[in-house]
Amino acid sequence: MERGGVGLVFALLSAATFGTSGVFATSLLDEGWTAGSAVTVRVVVAALVLTVPALLLLRSWPGSLRRGSRSVVVYGVVAVAGCQVAFFQAVDHLSVGVALLLEYSGALLVVLWLWVRHAHRPRRLTVAGAAVAVSGLVLVLDLTGDQRVDPVGVAWGLLAAVGLAVYFVLSAQSEDALPPLVVAWGGLTVGGLALLVTGAIGVLPLAAPRTDVVLLDTRVSWLVPVLGLSVMAAAFSYVAGILAARMLGAKVASFVGLTEVLFAVVFAWLALGQSLSPVQLAGAALVVAGIALVRVDEMREVPVAPHETVVAGTHR
Repeated sequence: MERGGVGLVFALLSAATFGTSGVFATSLLDEGWTAGSAVTVRVVVAALVLTVPALLLLRSWPGSLRRGSRSVVVYGVVAVAGCQVAFFQAVDHLSVGVALLLEYSGALLVVLWLWVRHAHRPRRLTVAGAAVAVSGLVLVLDLTGDQRVDPVGVAWGLLAAVGLAVYFVLSAQSEDALPPLVVAWGGLTVGGLALLVTGAIGVLPLAAPRTDVVLLDTRVSWLVPVLGLSVMAAAFSYVAGILAARMLGAKVASFVGLTEVLFAVVFAWLALGQSLSPVQLAGAALVVAGIALVRVDEMREVPVAPHETVVAGTHR
């Protein structure tokens, strides 16, 4: 399989595992956990899971963490902690669907960044793909009815979009970059510390009753969804997402990342019994079609020197 094909596999695996977070988190929220607690525990535990393999990798890269510390700090504060906090603040003022749509407009910000910073002006096929994908996302999120729009919520949603864009832009760095696992570990560690600080000062409400929860119609320990959130929907997802961005580039990876919403809807249907409407299925098809157009446009680009294709700089 060619590099692009492998990158697509990693991107879809990342989106799919990120998409499981809703099911795991719902089981905790139903028992009194706040969203801030679920996110903080998810990020902190994921960082702990990656600590040993990351330190072993760093033994072969002496001094690399010091050289890459600036990017890791930005990644952790903006793409991990900042994106999460901004999204949940947006949800406090907007419907979840509108907040998600604003957050995933980060894919458009990636295109804008490439245009402004690297003179990669989007061609018609990319513009068409973006329009088709966003239209599909509107249908998947069922935004066709009345929606409340709060300017404060919109501002938070756009900040979440910036965090998501930063995630893809920084993840795509490959020239003299740290190994993906180390980047994920460093970003999750910094992000976890930032989330703990925001919780301590009251910006992020924290409450986490340690009681059994219901997951897939079964009563289980609260540790089960916590491990699912941390290992599958964070540690693995971030590492796979970084690998995908380095193989595909920030633009294609960010649009493939839109499938996280599709996976989340499907998992909610399978695990929580939330039905899928024909309109949502049509929207899913449009999202996939839009991603395909962006991917085809990327494959048509004339090859240039490696340093010109590398994007130097957050679902997620």
